[in-house]
Amino acid sequence: MDGAVEVLRKEFSGLRTGRASVNLLDPVMVEAYGQAMPLTQVATVSVPEPRMISVQVWDRSMAKAVDKAIRDAGLGLNPASDGQLIRVPIPPLNEERRIELTKVAGKYAEQAKVAVRNVRRDGMDQLKKMEKDGVISQDEHKKFGVDVQALTDATIKKMDESLSHKEQEIMQV
Repeated sequence: MDGAVEVLRKEFSGLRTGRASVNLLDPVMVEAYGQAMPLTQVATVSVPEPRMISVQVWDRSMAKAVDKAIRDAGLGLNPASDGQLIRVPIPPLNEERRIELTKVAGKYAEQAKVAVRNVRRDGMDQLKKMEKDGVISQDEHKKFGVDVQALTDATIKKMDESLSHKEQEIMQV
């Protein structure tokens, strides 16, 4: 369940909030040396100022491929290439784009909740099997079942709070 929360946090960190973040370019895959590679394996990504991302490409011949990958990633970014250095200005978000990003955040949260519910189901199935095999009693099964449900509820509550916080962050002007 904690793994699902961490994945959700990582996905949220990649969502734009109007400020530059190195995680913004995490989903970018570059066609390099005959295969698709994450941007971080062909360049160094940094944030020199709040509304600018700087991408320092290690191999000069890869600069065009990196530029193209950033444009084609569907992030709404327009990089400016300067030799091995690619500057990616972060445009301000309009209201329509902010609403779209909150919907994406909601989808991420729902996927994470499904993962948590699957863990809960697996835990309950394991308890059933343990009771059937005589490892635990029926009373212990019920007690542990309540504990698993409480843990599930707490984790989903944590996810809802993260989603609420991220939505507020996105909608701030």
